[in-house]
Amino acid sequence: MNFLLEDALTRIQSILGEHLDDITIERCVLGLFFTGVKLSTGHGGICFTPIKDMPEAVCCPSSAAAMPLSGRLRNRAARAALKDVSHQNSLRKAIAIATMNALSEYIRELQPERRKRIEYGVDAFDVLTLANYKKTVVVGALVPLLKRLINEERSFHVLEQDVRTLKGKELEHYVPASEFLRVVPAADLLVITGVTMLNDTLPELLDQAKSGAEVLVTGP
Repeated sequence: MNFLLEDALTRIQSILGEHLDDITIERCVLGLFFTGVKLSTGHGGICFTPIKDMPEAVCCPSSAAAMPLSGRLRNRAARAALKDVSHQNSLRKAIAIATMNALSEYIRELQPERRKRIEYGVDAFDVLTLANYKKTVVVGALVPLLKRLINEERSFHVLEQDVRTLKGKELEHYVPASEFLRVVPAADLLVITGVTMLNDTLPELLDQAKSGAEVLVTGP
């Protein structure tokens, strides 16, 4: 487990205490792109669905094998789901992270003093003034931002594990994810997909960001 997930899990368990035992999963949906959880408290959370991590899931029997809890997720204890936050099965881990997100929202309502400033109806990409950053590194195929960078003719690199997700001029800026040390330390603006929380690469990316760099982690 990366230290960010470990710290978040510890905080959630500490704040909710024994009350966590009363919270269950009311509904869980594993979609092609996102996994969603609704808790008995009425709060919801999502996480990216790591479908590419399961090449064996090509038919109903193999898909069921990839998610052994299929059909038994409703009314599962939230605390039990949290135990999968470091599970080797990436689908179970995705459910755990979605559950953490839902519990975080619940805590935010329980303890207003913990709330950060939230702006609604605003896309984080839209408030970025790209001209303020000499070098930009995008981790993940975040297409809306890539289009802006290309249209504004900015200097940037895009780190991606699957080059097939990039097209046209995007490919001119492609750097294999394995070569992140070559470009991340030089970035003035570092935009990172939230998928890096799921695959445990976020801590090292943040560690390589230079002092003073603007960092935006976006997406579930």
